Amino acid sequence: MKILLANPRGFCAGVNMAIECLERALEFFGPPVYVYHEIVHNKHVVNRFVHRGVEFVDSIDEVPEGSPLLYSAHGVSPEIRARSRARKLLAIDATCPLVTKVHLEAIKYAKAGYTIVLIGHEGHDEVIGTMGEAPEQIILVETAEDVQKLEIEDPEKVAYLTQTTLSVDDANVVIAALREKFPSINNPPKDDICYATQNRQGAVRELAARADLVLVLGSQNSSNSRRLAEIALTMGVPSRLIDGVAEIRPEWFDGVETVLITAGASAPEDVVQECVDYLQRTYGASVENAVVREEDVHFPLPKSLRELIAGGEPPATLARS
Repeated sequence: MKILLANPRGFCAGVNMAIECLERALEFFGPPVYVYHEIVHNKHVVNRFVHRGVEFVDSIDEVPEGSPLLYSAHGVSPEIRARSRARKLLAIDATCPLVTKVHLEAIKYAKAGYTIVLIGHEGHDEVIGTMGEAPEQIILVETAEDVQKLEIEDPEKVAYLTQTTLSVDDANVVIAALREKFPSINNPPKDDICYATQNRQGAVRELAARADLVLVLGSQNSSNSRRLAEIALTMGVPSRLIDGVAEIRPEWFDGVETVLITAGASAPEDVVQECVDYLQRTYGASVENAVVREEDVHFPLPKSLRELIAGGEPPATLARS
């Protein structure tokens, strides 16, 4: 058996920044540190932080007044920020800068009087946060069929934005439908789908044709991980989205000579290596490091956290439950 190890794979700059934020906050404040929603959509990352005293919450009301609270990499709405201020929480914004870019675009278009069509998945944390920037002016669509149902009062004043973790191919189908229905539709000068999402999808498109099976490391609620598995399937290559080696089934490998292994942008590298080690032990697999593109993007820690750490010690008013 041969393993094609896709590169790039795994953690992106936004995930690295968010995880470093939480690491530094734990060191600075000590547990508990609270996070609004999962810091990233990965079971292993979340469980490891839970064991270290991080509490993930789905409501601001669950956070004791005055406590440290991180906003996850997916971003939050202005309403959540306002409720955090009302509870005097020490908010640390770990939102990925590429998600922040979409929020700022939504604000800009809303102020200019546009109806904004957001292409994304209903209920995803990122979509909820973006829509919260201008709830009266943003309409969510997922498919080209959704576009056909749109009725917009001023079709000359329409703009579109996209969730950062979409399938590029799927998004392009919806964008084409929007351009057909609204020929004068406006869009940001730079694509909203993030570099890491595009790079990981591009690697799967290039490498999957050489494989008999694709293993994608990532959690089921990770949008970008699901897209990687879907791309391989659309190419006619069997694909499995798994959280780790414990989910691997021997019957998947009947007749399989080459396995492509990749990972979503929130999947840790150690879970990838555990799967590689398993296939090497079980099938004597060799490994080819298949580099499609190099990445060197880095995001600094947010200013709010840097300023807290520079102060030298947690505020005296810090609440502890």
